[in-house]
Amino acid sequence: MAVRTPAVRPPSRLATGFGVFAECLLTGVWITLAALPVVTAPAAFAAGTRHLRRHLNHETGGWRHFASDVRAAVRGGTLVGLGGLVAVWLLWLNLSAVGAGLPGGPFVGAVGILAFIGGAVAVLRAAAVWHPGARWRALLGEAARRTVRDPAGSLLLVAGFAVVAGSAWAVAPLAVPVTGAVAAAAVAVESRHAAR
Repeated sequence: MAVRTPAVRPPSRLATGFGVFAECLLTGVWITLAALPVVTAPAAFAAGTRHLRRHLNHETGGWRHFASDVRAAVRGGTLVGLGGLVAVWLLWLNLSAVGAGLPGGPFVGAVGILAFIGGAVAVLRAAAVWHPGARWRALLGEAARRTVRDPAGSLLLVAGFAVVAGSAWAVAPLAVPVTGAVAAAAVAVESRHAAR
């Protein structure tokens, strides 16, 4: 007598969407933990986006793969993280000059804020396409060009920053998982750009 096995249905689009959303939230927690030393933030983000790309491609992944990617990305990513700290310090100096009432301060402050946001978007875009063996300098150069040539994608990432900031302002712990949503947005922006 033959045993009948029940047919397995593929998951619905809703279930798949919730699965991706849950993976984004988990990835946000991993990115935040790996970015605690601050200078490792670009490497953590690169590892997070690589994890999400693996998940979307139905490849094997998990915490061990993520940790391995963080170790590989830290090699050049630490200098990028240090550059980010210098950029934050320069922005603080700019805004201090604006607050002191220096002539032309508001204009210089606005330019400083725009430059900082543009740099942050370029780092996110570079991290979104990072892979082991990639050189951060080359990734950043290409990402800076994409930041300017693809303003819609860049604005999407700026909106992602705004969501993280708003989440942190409303309920500080929400900023941790929402970081994974920004990583997913970066992956989507880069996939969209590559497809065009």
